[in-house]
Amino acid sequence: MMNESGKTRKSAIRIIRWIARIWSIISIGFILLMAVGEMIAPTAPLPSALRDIVGMLLFPVLTCTGLVLAWRMEGLGGGITVGSMVAFYAWLGIMDGRLPRGPWFALVAAPGLLFLAVWTMTRTPRQREDAR
Repeated sequence: MMNESGKTRKSAIRIIRWIARIWSIISIGFILLMAVGEMIAPTAPLPSALRDIVGMLLFPVLTCTGLVLAWRMEGLGGGITVGSMVAFYAWLGIMDGRLPRGPWFALVAAPGLLFLAVWTMTRTPRQREDAR
């Protein structure tokens, strides 16, 4: 029988998982809205320089891929999302000598952190020990 602490933990995991899922839908929707808007009324030429192509691969392509994967594989999807954002910020820092202004990129990828938290919370002690 599950004790009160186990029920609370299970409930917290479920809440965090659904916050991550809903937030990921909003993030992907936002990215798709921006992409469709850019297709309808382009404001910039298609990326052709390596700098721009790598940046587009990291965000939004890998970021969205990670958010979609995280619905079934929370650790892998969350890791791809967070890793692509870290790489995106590093890439821009190297290429431009500065980071993006504002919280927008990080907010779009934030569900990846929540998916990683759920993945960590749902691993058994045996899985944690095997990972060492």
